[in-house]
Amino acid sequence: MKKDMVQKLKKQISEYFVGKEETIGNLLICMLAGGHVLLEDVPGVGKTTLARILAKSVDMSFGRIQFTPDTLPGDVTGFSVYNMKTSELEYREGAIMHQIILADEINRTSPKTQAALLEAMAEGSVTVDGKRYTLPSPFMVIATQNPVEFIGTYPLPEASMDRFMMRLSLGYPDKDEEIRMVRNYLDGKNPEDIAPVCSAEEIEELRSHVSKIAINNNVISYAEDIIDMTRKEPSFVLGGSTRSLLYLTKAAQARAYMEGRDFVKPDDIKEVAVNTLHHRLTLTPEARIRKDNIDTIIKSLVLKVKVPMEA
Repeated sequence: MKKDMVQKLKKQISEYFVGKEETIGNLLICMLAGGHVLLEDVPGVGKTTLARILAKSVDMSFGRIQFTPDTLPGDVTGFSVYNMKTSELEYREGAIMHQIILADEINRTSPKTQAALLEAMAEGSVTVDGKRYTLPSPFMVIATQNPVEFIGTYPLPEASMDRFMMRLSLGYPDKDEEIRMVRNYLDGKNPEDIAPVCSAEEIEELRSHVSKIAINNNVISYAEDIIDMTRKEPSFVLGGSTRSLLYLTKAAQARAYMEGRDFVKPDDIKEVAVNTLHHRLTLTPEARIRKDNIDTIIKSLVLKVKVPMEA
């Protein structure tokens, strides 16, 4: 069964990336829902490793873009070169032409280069010299970034942040998990040796199953009420966008599928709300002075919204 394949994929990733089952589950939710993921945390906690393990666990082409201050948009999208024999411009593919893209340390490059990912993430294509080139399918961007207070970082603009379905944070592992990770490293358990669990075609099939998960209008209305509360919250300068509602419901469908159900419950909306909304919300200067926590505010707003009766 295809659902068993998802559990097998989750189990294999967990064997190499220890102690982060919830994060791994959310990463798979984004993959099944056709979304992109932003991994934000301090250096050295395994953001890049997690992206590589996922890419190795599925039989899909993988490309890595190491963003630096001098990375150019053409390095991402590709560029045209003049062919003297044919007297025509020829397209040379950029690093974006893969099914899974690791955009490593995305906030260390300039906003102009960051923007080169926008069309790819939203439309699955890039435009170079007026010509549109379709990206391979399925397509997913896993971006990593260091906290904005770190030296040499450029804050991602709101338009870029809104393209990510979820923002996930790994955090430090506990003692037993960290010891197990060291043991795996010393024993030579290399993520590069991982055998694929499923193919690109099977991921496409899983996505088609997710899109057929039933979601009642009452549940959609419940999700919209949560988004509307973020727009009215005085601690936020910027509330949730319409895209955030689309991603919230789509992520809930993927979670329901992973839970073995063919319909979405309000609990699915609750479970994905924080990770789906956190990076889209901006605190007011007064809220930052008070050191308000965005996750805490989101959870309180969710509790205020009336839960619909399940159909």
